[in-house]
Amino acid sequence: MADATLRPDGYTPRLFDAVLSHALSNAAAVEVAGTMWCGKTWTSLNQGKSVSRIGSNAVRKAVEEDPTIALIGDQPHVIDEWQDVPAIWDEVRNAVDENANQPGQYILTGSSTPRKREVSHSGAGRIVKKLMRTMSLQETGESTASVSLRGLFEGDFSPQLVQQRLAPYAEMICRGGWPALLGRDSLTAAEYLDGYFDALFEVNMEKRGLNGETARRVALSLARNLGSSATLKTLAADVFSDSLSEDTQLNYVAEYIAALEAFYVIEEVEGWDAPIRSKTRLRTKPKRYFADPSMACALLGITPQRLLEDGQLFGLMFESLCMHDLAVYASVLPHAPRNPLRYYRDSDGLEVDAIIELRDGRWGAFEIKLGESKVDAAVASLSRLRSKVAANPNARNAAPSFMAVLVGAGEYARHIKDEDVYVIPLTALGA
Repeated sequence: MADATLRPDGYTPRLFDAVLSHALSNAAAVEVAGTMWCGKTWTSLNQGKSVSRIGSNAVRKAVEEDPTIALIGDQPHVIDEWQDVPAIWDEVRNAVDENANQPGQYILTGSSTPRKREVSHSGAGRIVKKLMRTMSLQETGESTASVSLRGLFEGDFSPQLVQQRLAPYAEMICRGGWPALLGRDSLTAAEYLDGYFDALFEVNMEKRGLNGETARRVALSLARNLGSSATLKTLAADVFSDSLSEDTQLNYVAEYIAALEAFYVIEEVEGWDAPIRSKTRLRTKPKRYFADPSMACALLGITPQRLLEDGQLFGLMFESLCMHDLAVYASVLPHAPRNPLRYYRDSDGLEVDAIIELRDGRWGAFEIKLGESKVDAAVASLSRLRSKVAANPNARNAAPSFMAVLVGAGEYARHIKDEDVYVIPLTALGA
């Protein structure tokens, strides 16, 4: 894709570039999905030769009359915001069949998932879906990436001088990983996100037949319960009055959560256990995080100063930042499945913040702490997990590839040899 002709001026390279390039070399069509404004269009144009912009009123009206014209252009042909005319999906599928499923024909970008009834075919075997996220600290230039996640899996690590302080993270978290906000401050980010949520709740949710204000309240409750496996009942208590029956409240909350997921606003992180067939993987309630850590801050009205004054709140938001970046880095690893990022919790009260598992069975674990003062407790949790997995007769590939404590403030990225655990400041970690 080095001869792409649509690369936007000032385009900042993304880790997802390699994912998209690989997908185009193998699949006839690739759907690049992700939350609004995360950079899907620019990244797709970076590898496209022509484009149909369905978000334009004039283009959309023409395509609604004849969806086949959206496919006209040199390939790879980008169809931006295809979900505005769902019939495009079926036309792409048909065109792929007619062209013998040749790779690299179409790139479809979308900020929401249309209801299944709006498309006739699944696209299985023709259209590959890839999830794109907002920028990681490696991509914004705020992480040196001197410690590679891939390297940890391969046993490649060398100590690094980092000297990272805590205060800068408050700004990073509130600003987020939005490409349009590179080099901007948290106040600009707050105004930007106000516009994002106005578009989401007042336009997109209403188009989906849902109440925008109710959607906002559900999102606010999710922000309040960030990174937890809050039940529908807990969320409903935040959103609805007692005038509705409990069943009605739960059904409404489930519907609005599904809509937020369809717009790629929130992501679920599922539970993990070492045996691949373990029932724990299915029965552990998922945790929910926003697509970008700044979203929860904006919904709750949190400023960087507020984070610095409230250690517990800062810890929750830092965890969200870490989970976001781990999801980005894990997604570009060789052998990464669709959902490589998970968490561990068992009936003995042991919880480990993040597990990354690859298709070949290799796995690694992270505990997340703001600073070095909690490293000993994190190491103890990781050691307990290592022992439990080793003692489980049903586990396969039981030994972890690595275990690490991901910290905010820290002088060094280092290896604690006695415990075989790494300590890594987040601003040293990369893909």
